[in-house]
Amino acid sequence: MPEGPEIRRAADRLREVLAGQRLRRVFFGQERLASWGPVLEGLRVRGVEARGKALLTHIGEGHTLYTHNQLYGRWEILRGDTWPRRSRQLRLALHTATHMALLYSASDIEVLARGQLAAHPYLARLGPDLLDPTVDRALVLQRLSDPRRRRRALMRLLQDQSVLAGMGNYLCCEVLHVAGIRPCRRPADLSPEQLAALAGHCLAITRQSYRTGGITNDLQRAEALAREGRDFEARRFHVYRREGAPCYRCGAPIVRQRVNGQGCYFCPHCQA
Repeated sequence: MPEGPEIRRAADRLREVLAGQRLRRVFFGQERLASWGPVLEGLRVRGVEARGKALLTHIGEGHTLYTHNQLYGRWEILRGDTWPRRSRQLRLALHTATHMALLYSASDIEVLARGQLAAHPYLARLGPDLLDPTVDRALVLQRLSDPRRRRRALMRLLQDQSVLAGMGNYLCCEVLHVAGIRPCRRPADLSPEQLAALAGHCLAITRQSYRTGGITNDLQRAEALAREGRDFEARRFHVYRREGAPCYRCGAPIVRQRVNGQGCYFCPHCQA
């Protein structure tokens, strides 16, 4: 599933071509939403924003298009007006005078009135967004230190969008590795210094991933790997999807295990 950095970058791309533009054509691939097309056509897009893993496109004076990519959703932005042939199912198409924004495969799509946003089941439960520039380490530390959460495994806690918005599986694995903490550990198991450092890493790694298009690895190391001819996936991560490969810190093989029902990657030596 795309995580916070990927959704925010998608919002950036959509904003570039949609913000301030009138919608010449709006197509919904789901029958339950088809009647909204004529309502939204001719209206101007006021803005596009990401909240956690959801994307909000504000249209006209009172409508917001809510989309969540879930596991398979994907946005594509093209010039022109003719849809390309794809194996994926087209769920949404937004056309301006010059571009079209096409959403494939996603099914979690709604048209909301402005007053409905705060009460939306997903949006209402979101915690602070790690990509929000007003969110700092003190706030993240406060969320992780809440007594109600101190006995939850960090692999689950960090991906709970009601605690902190934007982190998913790959960010969680990477943050815990950089912090030197096993995925099964709990806030109650950590010293105040460890917990404070973890809060800082949550912000730093998530924001680096956004800036770099998904690289959570040490940036100098990633650049060196690129010079060696490694492709993007081979240089992205510290541990994620590197099962059996040597840890960059100590050389021990990276392990993949299930923790609380989720597959996670870690170094058994560095995250002892």
